[in-house]
Amino acid sequence: MGHLAGKDVFRKLGKKLDGLEIRVPWNDKLYAVLKELYSPDEAAVVVKMPYGLSTLRQMELATGYEPDALRHLLERMTAKGLVMDLWIQGEYRYTPSPMIVGIFEFTMMRVGPDLNTREWARLLHDYMDDTFYAANWESGSRFSLFRALPYEEAVQQAEYAEILDYEKASALVAQADRFSIGICSCRHEKLHLGEKGCDIPLESCTQFGFAAEMMIRNKLAREVSRGEMEDHFARSRDLGLVLTADNVQKNMRFVCHCCSCCCYLLQGISRHGFTNIIVTSGFIAGITDETCTGCGRCEQACPISAISMVTVEKPGKKRKRDAVIETTICLGCGVCALKCPTGACKLTKREQRVIPPETTFERIMLHSLEKGTLQNLLFDDPGRIDQTFLRVFVGAFLNLPPVKRALLSDGLRSAFLSVLKGGVRRQGKGWALEL
Repeated sequence: MGHLAGKDVFRKLGKKLDGLEIRVPWNDKLYAVLKELYSPDEAAVVVKMPYGLSTLRQMELATGYEPDALRHLLERMTAKGLVMDLWIQGEYRYTPSPMIVGIFEFTMMRVGPDLNTREWARLLHDYMDDTFYAANWESGSRFSLFRALPYEEAVQQAEYAEILDYEKASALVAQADRFSIGICSCRHEKLHLGEKGCDIPLESCTQFGFAAEMMIRNKLAREVSRGEMEDHFARSRDLGLVLTADNVQKNMRFVCHCCSCCCYLLQGISRHGFTNIIVTSGFIAGITDETCTGCGRCEQACPISAISMVTVEKPGKKRKRDAVIETTICLGCGVCALKCPTGACKLTKREQRVIPPETTFERIMLHSLEKGTLQNLLFDDPGRIDQTFLRVFVGAFLNLPPVKRALLSDGLRSAFLSVLKGGVRRQGKGWALEL
């Protein structure tokens, strides 16, 4: 593969990654990232890989590599987090890691001697602080990889029964069968950049079920017990961290434990104004006027500056400040309510229920349609001429603004997903619908 060892193979790799669920705009900073993280042979394999989950045999056919050589490359890339390998129906299935959740997180979660972690931190920061935010969230997207989980203790007692299982961290821990905790990629990066402004421990990123199995096997996280995971969530509550979860109802794969000084997602909201990076929980913060003392602890606790204290000029009022909540950006995380000494700040149910996609399959389909890359998943073999034509043709149709708006609308979205699911079952890939 020496003839592909120049910049061209990394340009092709960049184009391949840009065709996944998260857009990855090309520039010299991305080239520097890819050249540092991938060898030319690794880049060439990813370029030829199908976009979706594929068996080793499917990978052999798509890449043209001999089984032993291919297996060696895949083992190297899965250990680096550049390719994800999931154990499904008695065999591994492989897919290229997207930039997030994938390349960035897994790279900065790696530990061990002789790793070039400081340089990885610099390169990833330079790229992701550039055009990456705008490429993915500038257009006001409705779907996201992430959603806020409310702290159950922060919910108004009268509405506690309204919390659904997929909104409860406690239910997630109770239902999962395997657990792992790894290093927070954001904090680890900030540490190496000299910008970590908190004393939150590095080890805080949590995974569940099949995602935990993959992380443990590839030494990207350590296995923990259910009890240790429960203690971990309790610690995050006490520290006032935002719980940012996989945006699905079933089989949630991860929960991030985020602080405002390090987290890319929270900074995307507070510093860059992309409020749609994290989907809000089904709750919103509110203040009971009669019991609020104007102490300002809720303002200090809010990780995205959605609460401000304003001077009170009403005659007869004892307190001098009121807490005002910017409801258009409030995540409904409940961190503010946990810090309120009088209980005046609580989460209440939003007027319109926030309903995440049911499964990872649904989220990927909707997110990819919105990002303009769904055609790559529908016709995922880059080596077939017929699928290349269909990707171009169907992609042009799906990306027509009226078509995209219609398929993502409340009226047609369910029917569109049903059609996609039917096609997946006919291809014998019904297992993908359960992820």
